[in-house]
Amino acid sequence: MARDLKEKVERFARQLEEALGDNLVSLLLYGPAVRQRDTGPATLLLLLHDAKPKALRPIEEHVKEWVKKHHPPPLIFSESEWLDSSDVFPIEIEDMREAHLLLRGTDPLEKVQTTAQDLRRELEREIRGKLLQLRTEFAAAASDGRALSGLLVDSAPTFFILFRAVIRLTGNVPPQDARSLVRETSQVTQNLNAHDPVGERYLEQIEKIASFIDSFDATDSAETPG
Repeated sequence: MARDLKEKVERFARQLEEALGDNLVSLLLYGPAVRQRDTGPATLLLLLHDAKPKALRPIEEHVKEWVKKHHPPPLIFSESEWLDSSDVFPIEIEDMREAHLLLRGTDPLEKVQTTAQDLRRELEREIRGKLLQLRTEFAAAASDGRALSGLLVDSAPTFFILFRAVIRLTGNVPPQDARSLVRETSQVTQNLNAHDPVGERYLEQIEKIASFIDSFDATDSAETPG
């Protein structure tokens, strides 16, 4: 992580810790800032004993200022909600587990486990939804080279998260760099071509991945790490 971003994250963590006091359970940094060690937006998971609106008032101004700096607001759970979330958010949980930095409190990832069955269900739901959205946006952008390029670039990070989940579903550890991730996803989903021209091939590959998830039998796969 770049020094400037590290200092900003630590300053924000200190503000939350001071404002929340004993209500703070965990504060976790995850996502591109950890995985790619870049200077992009910092994504945070915040666990509280009490996450009701009244309990959030002490941090409202701090979060407002954080968002003004072009960072997403922290993902906020009560501790009990987090413990009950493993069957609902297995993709996100396992993605955090692979690349995170504990800033304050106890590690929330030690308290949750996910299963291959839960992962397959969420993955199918997510990739089908993203496929429908991509297809709709593709139809509008296909005749405009600049718009089409923007669509493919903007959609890639979301699909990288899903690609990593596909690799985990097959019992393997996903590679960290994007090129290897695309190549390995292509291999496990039955010979997709990772080097075809962009545009139509990109959409076709997502369709094939959706079909792979639909037909995957999670009962034959071991539980995901956790």
